[in-house]
Formats: sequence, structure tokens, C-alpha cells
Amino acid sequence: MTPFLEMHNISKTFPGVKALNGVDLTLHRGQVHAVAGENGAGKSTLMKIMTGVLRCDPGGWIEVEGQEVVIADPVHARSLGITIIYQELAVVDNLSIAENIFLAREPINMAGLIDRKKMNAAAAAVLAELDMKLNPTMLVGDLSIGQKQMVEIARAISYQSKLIIMDEPTASLSHHEATVLMRMVKKLAAQGIGIVYISHRLEEIFEIADTVTVMRDGETVDSRPIAEMTRDLLVRKMVDRELSQFFGEHVSHATNEVLLSVRNLSMYRPTHHSARVSDVSFNLHKGEILGFFGLIGAGRTEIMEMIFGSRAYVGEISIDGKTVKITDPSVAINEGLGFVTEDRKAQGLVLGMSVRENFSLTHLADYCRLDFVDRGRETKRCREFIQSLGIKTPSPEQKVVNLSGGNQQKVIIAKWVARRPRILIVDEPTRGIDVGAKAEVHALLNKLAEEGMSIIVVSSDLPEILAISDRIIVLKEGRISGGFTHQEANQENVMLAATG
Repeated sequence: MTPFLEMHNISKTFPGVKALNGVDLTLHRGQVHAVAGENGAGKSTLMKIMTGVLRCDPGGWIEVEGQEVVIADPVHARSLGITIIYQELAVVDNLSIAENIFLAREPINMAGLIDRKKMNAAAAAVLAELDMKLNPTMLVGDLSIGQKQMVEIARAISYQSKLIIMDEPTASLSHHEATVLMRMVKKLAAQGIGIVYISHRLEEIFEIADTVTVMRDGETVDSRPIAEMTRDLLVRKMVDRELSQFFGEHVSHATNEVLLSVRNLSMYRPTHHSARVSDVSFNLHKGEILGFFGLIGAGRTEIMEMIFGSRAYVGEISIDGKTVKITDPSVAINEGLGFVTEDRKAQGLVLGMSVRENFSLTHLADYCRLDFVDRGRETKRCREFIQSLGIKTPSPEQKVVNLSGGNQQKVIIAKWVARRPRILIVDEPTRGIDVGAKAEVHALLNKLAEEGMSIIVVSSDLPEILAISDRIIVLKEGRISGGFTHQEANQENVMLAATG
């Protein structure tokens, strides 16, 4: 079979780092080709070259359907039949779903105006294909992160591309949405469309891929049919370590001391697009890792935002047996809470600032003397966290916007851990992070719990919740639908509680 796209000897050098070094990649239509590797392995850089966002260094070349091409920009790439769905959302919140899907290529009627009836009907057809029961006239700003991701996928499908690149497409999706996506990917491949599938969820790679290419440190380590690859072998090639090294036996550090108590927590004036949380009660013990699981829209994030003071609530929150009224995040922080938010771009980072500046945002006063910042102490402390969390950056002065998604996530975790909160809420802590980095984050959370910190982990990654939690609370439609100890929990009973 003649390849649709071939990349030969692709290298890319940035100031201070060689992101790619002589990479080859061959892609066929009608096949799902997984690209696996740790954060910083070069996957995203390779995809940006494939789609015209970046140019490779001299000596590399690309062929599309047997003809050498220089892909000038993303518009040129789409004209060649190549479309990409990035991990980070690229939707316009104040436009409708249909307007996002057909942005810059809206159908025009005889009067020279946008034919909204035709556009909405076409959008509805694409949404139905994805099993998304949404009105195409809804504003994208009123959707959940998972629904926004599905709008991106709908837009890519609407281009009728020959090759679709999906970069962590299920990172924000519920179990149902991910299942629908898997089904859609197989359907697209059966129709002759090539799929490049980038995911840190290894089970997805083995479920859906025909071929897998493994990258490490900017180079191709291996490329072979998925039938010739095992999970252990894939992990070893990705990180040069055995899978058995990542996760040890679960050890709980929870005590009987209740640090946080939540009683009858309900949302005050819920908006029409948020989960209507009602009557939620639970305790968090000192040294405990308490997991919250539920499908998208179950109310997990809304509960955490109420506890942290960024969303109004009714009910009672107590810390150390004393009732506190958390009216805004500053009150929560003063009470010893920290919050690693789900949306790192919008809420977790200042993208135009450096790693050092982002790191010290939560505790800048620690480095101040006589109203001056001691940059030396600040940089030294930042370097310690860069090393301990394995943050891949040329220096603390690198702008956060230039880091991979997984390394951006580590910076957010670092800035809160450095403040040493008594209670740390982590919402999707390993979203978009590779298997090796995920193990490092889990080890860090376990170490913090061992030192007496109480941790709430919110995750849509069920294996993660099962692996790390001392107890698991399951939510469905804004209410608690189940609770399990670590010993009681398994994939079946937790998912059953989440789906009812």
C-alpha cells in the first residue's frame, strides 16, 4: 500500500534544546497510527511540522501521496487533507457550536449572507454522528471542557480530511464520550481516513491502534504493528524502565483525625450549564488521599470550587472542627487550602511568565525582604522543584507557554506544594501527562500524605483513582451515589455507581 504521508530525517532545533533528531514516520490511509512517548519526547513538535506550524531543520523532507511538499502553514496542510486536533482547546466561547465547527468557511446564501439554517443543519448532522445531543445554536462557552473537546473533533471531521491527528483527544472526556470517540475513530479508519493518535492512556493505544511508533528524547525508538507490542515493552521503550518500577503497593497514611468536614453542601444559584450540586456531605482525614470520581457533568469540579471559595454555596464547611465561611479563594488559602485546577491555561498559569515567576506566585512573600524579591533564593527553590518533579525546561527563566502540557501541569503542582497547604485539592492532576510522569506525581502525592497533608484527588481516569485513593466518593448528577474504601473499590462497582 502506498503511504499517504512520509516524513524523512526530521530534525528541529530550538534555542538550548534539540527537540527532534532525524525522525522518520510513515502513515497510511485507513489505519490508526499511535505515537507514544513521554512529555518532551518530541511528539507535538513533529505534529506541528506535519501541519505547517513549524518548519523542520534543513536536511529533512515530507512526501504526501508520493510527492515532496513543503507545508507552508495549517491552511496549506488542510488543503492537502491534513487536520489536527490539539490537546489544548481552540474554540471560541462566545460563538455557537455551529459557528465554531464552520468558522471561516460558513455557507453563504444567494444574498451573500451566512446561511445559518444550512450551517446549523450541517453541524447537527456532525454532532449526531458523534452521539452528541446538543443544540448547534448553543454557545460553546456554556459547554463543559469535555463537550468543547468534542466540538473540536466535530470540526475536524467536518473538513472531510484524509488524515486527522488527534493529540490526547480523550484527556477531558467522560467514559461515555471516550467510548463514542473510540467507535468514531474506528469508523473513520474504515472509511479510508488515516488517524494519528497521540495518547498517554496505554489501554486506548492497544484498543484502537494498528501501528505504534515510540519516541524518546526527540528520536524514533521503535515502530511496529500493535500486535507485536506488549504493554510492558511499550512502557520500557518509552521511558527505558520496566512497568513494575512505577507503582508499588498502596499504603494509606490516613489517621482518624478529621481535618475537613463538609455538610449538606449545595450550589447557590446554579447556572444552566453547571452541575446542580446538592446535599453533599463527607469528611477528609489528616494524611488521607480522598478520590472523587464521576462522569463529566457529575459536579466534581463544582464541589471543589465551592470548598475553595471560587463558587458560592450553601451548607457548612468545617476545618479542625471549626465552621468556616469561605467567601473567596483568599480565605481558603489563609485556612490552609491549595487548589490545582483542571484548566491549566485559563486558571492555573500565567502563560507569558517564566517557570520561576509562575512557581512563586502562591508564596512570593517567602522570598521578599524589605519589599524586594530575593531572586537568588527564589530561583534556587524553583530549581529544586524542577529537579524533584522532573520538569523538562532549559531553565527556570523559560516561558511556561513554551513547555509541553505535562510540564505545565507539573509547574502548577509545584507552585502549590511549595506553599505547603494542609489540604491540597488536585483536579485532574495527571491530565495529559505520560505514564512515567504520572507515577512521579502519584509518588509525590503519597509522600505529601505521609508527611500529614490531606489530599483530595478529582479524576476522570478511573485506574488513577483506584490506584491512589484511600477512599473513593462517587458522584452522579450532583449527588453522592457511592463510597468505597481502597479495598472495596474496583472498576465495575465504581463505574456502576457513577452511571447508576
